[in-house]
Amino acid sequence: MAIGERIHFFRLLRGMTQKQLGKLLGFPEKSADVRLAQYETGSRTPKADLTAALAQVLEVSPNALSVPDIDSYIGLMHTLFTLEDRYGLYVDEMDGEICLKVNVRKNRDEAELHQMLCAWRQAAAMLEAGEITQEQYDNWRYHYPEFDATQKRAKVISQGLSDMLLADLTSSKKENPS
Repeated sequence: MAIGERIHFFRLLRGMTQKQLGKLLGFPEKSADVRLAQYETGSRTPKADLTAALAQVLEVSPNALSVPDIDSYIGLMHTLFTLEDRYGLYVDEMDGEICLKVNVRKNRDEAELHQMLCAWRQAAAMLEAGEITQEQYDNWRYHYPEFDATQKRAKVISQGLSDMLLADLTSSKKENPS
């Protein structure tokens, strides 16, 4: 789906007209709707700063606007092929149904993608179980990864600090052999 289609989708989701959104972005009232129409139809593509402003006004992550162009089945298939090449996503069959899988043992990228898909499944399961509302689920999706509580990001220490700690541990073993 092109960025224009995503802008249109979120604008309607927020109940805004093109003119309202354009004015909130700072376009002159006289041309606000025309400018937004140009972005939504794809005749113009917003630059990064405008995309960030659109995301802020529409209350979504900029990543929710900048998705691959999947407005055709052929485009979608090539996006999936790229995901196979890049992240190890592959097509399989389970119980007579086609499904997509990730080979988590292939390398780190595949394991990270698997964790992200598991987080998505967890949020979807919470929606299905009635533990969260559709609005909360959509908020999770449109702000991903901001509201994803399953992501555990470790802070990496500097090489200098790592060397110092290793030297300290090594010297204490020499002083107190077991």
